[in-house]
Amino acid sequence: MVYGQKPDTLTVMGANKVEAFMGKKTRIITAIEGKVIRVTKAKGGWFEMDAGNSKIIAAHFKDYNITLPKELTGRTVIIDGVAQKLFIADDLQHLAGDTVTGKKQHQVKTDPKRKVTFEVRGLLVDK
Repeated sequence: MVYGQKPDTLTVMGANKVEAFMGKKTRIITAIEGKVIRVTKAKGGWFEMDAGNSKIIAAHFKDYNITLPKELTGRTVIIDGVAQKLFIADDLQHLAGDTVTGKKQHQVKTDPKRKVTFEVRGLLVDK
């Protein structure tokens, strides 16, 4: 089954290798293969993929009109799209009208397991 555009299956890499492959790059266009942990939101195609070493890739479709079935959980899929690294900021940049100086006002909380997000153009159910 294919959702969205049919992914390019010639240059597929494992989901556990994406972060290392990216190196210092913040965004790359690639195709990866991995197991779906869970479908978090069916409408818009939001799901989580196992990236090995207890890491998770948070993925969603570029096209919001895609609806994924919950039965996709546990299946191996090939996804094609844009992988991005998330960065944790020590200080948030000034918000409009924020003039307080000195102590940090805001704290950014991110799940350390989710360092890579993926904007999916196409998904192919493999197994």
